[in-house]
Amino acid sequence: MNLIARIVVTSLALWICDLIFDNLEIYGGNDTLGQILVVLAVATIFSLVSMIVKPIVSLISLPLLILTLGLFYLLINAFMLWITTWITSLVGDWGLEIEGGFWWYLWIALILAVLQTVIGWVIPGKRD
Repeated sequence: MNLIARIVVTSLALWICDLIFDNLEIYGGNDTLGQILVVLAVATIFSLVSMIVKPIVSLISLPLLILTLGLFYLLINAFMLWITTWITSLVGDWGLEIEGGFWWYLWIALILAVLQTVIGWVIPGKRD
């Protein structure tokens, strides 16, 4: 999936997660266009973090991934979500905020991964 499609899928999944969970908040943007741009910016940061940091963390944690038959990816996704909230908190005026601690990051990462998969099936284009 190319970068633009990945960002669109991630932004839709993040928006749906924002609607589902009270602990997740994508803040910033005064009007509808501003909110859409904030969601796209957060999705871009999350996609870039997943493209750059996730392969490194996956390689380092390869023994745990093998031992848990891939379930450790859920913790890696939660860590990518945490990194995204940290990066967006540095900006100040807009970003992603998750309240409630580790278990909420894990739960939101699971639902986000499922939504990205389902939305990715719906988006037309070249299949990998």
